[in-house]
Order: sequence, then structure tokens, then C-alpha cells
Amino acid sequence: MRAIVQRVRWAQVEVGRSIAARIERGLLVYVGVCMGDGESDAEWLGEKVANLRVFEDGQGKLNLSVQDVRGGILAVPNFTLAGDARRGRRPSFTDAAAPAQAEPLHDAFVRAARRRGAAVETGVFGAHMLIASQADGPVNIILDSRHADGPAGAKGANRSANAIE
Repeated sequence: MRAIVQRVRWAQVEVGRSIAARIERGLLVYVGVCMGDGESDAEWLGEKVANLRVFEDGQGKLNLSVQDVRGGILAVPNFTLAGDARRGRRPSFTDAAAPAQAEPLHDAFVRAARRRGAAVETGVFGAHMLIASQADGPVNIILDSRHADGPAGAKGANRSANAIE
């Protein structure tokens, strides 16, 4: 699984003409599920995002997690993170998981983050969403379970992947 994590002052998802989800200070997380991803990838990503220290402490160091600052996570499903643009000008999405696989794994990511105490709101899977936010920093982190240490990373190291490098 891949994610782009952005520290924000606020973020919201609009579907149709309604706000489907909104957070104040926290993390806007775009989540992509790739072919071959499984529960261990969702678990790893949920733990990583819930505990990622990207907020400043009293000395200005990035030592605090979203939970430490009592912030929220807005998780937005985004199959385009599985895109491969190494060749040509149009990305290929052949590495993106099918919706029947991707939606349950996105939900598993949300559950994993919530189990660790994070307050998580979500976008709407499969919908056209308008995402608005105010970046804070900017602080942006790219995570990929295929490059992780531990069970997901060890498994992922043996898979062929369109690496984010």
C-alpha cells in the first residue's frame, strides 16, 4: 500500500454538493492499494500513520504524532497512487488493486489507525471527490509498505513493484 501523508491545518472531502468528511489540524492521507497488497500492508500503514511524528514539540522538533496533538486523520482512497509514469506520458494503472480488493484494504487501514487511538474520517470510496486543505509546513511524507521493515516489507521486498524513488 502507498500513501502520501500531508500535515494540514484543516482538510475536507466534498462529494456532490455535501461535505462528506472534515478534520481540523491533522493529517490528510491519500491511500492507494496495489495488486498483491494484503492485511499486513494495511496494518503496517495504519500503525505508521497513527504514530508518525511530524508535528513540532516545544523545541520545534518533529517529535509529536497526530494523536499527541489531538489531531485527526482524513483518509482518502486514491487508486492513482498505484500509477506508473516511467514510460510515456500517460500513467499506467495496471498495478492498482481492483475495487473489490482495494476497498476492504482501505477499510482495514482505517481500522488499524483507529485501533491505535487515532481519530479517522474518510473520503468516499469510488466517488469523485473534491479535496480541499490547507497545508501546514509544508510537511509531506511518502510511505510504501513494499519498502517497509518487518512483515509487510519483508513480504513486499520479494514482489515486483513500481517503486517510488
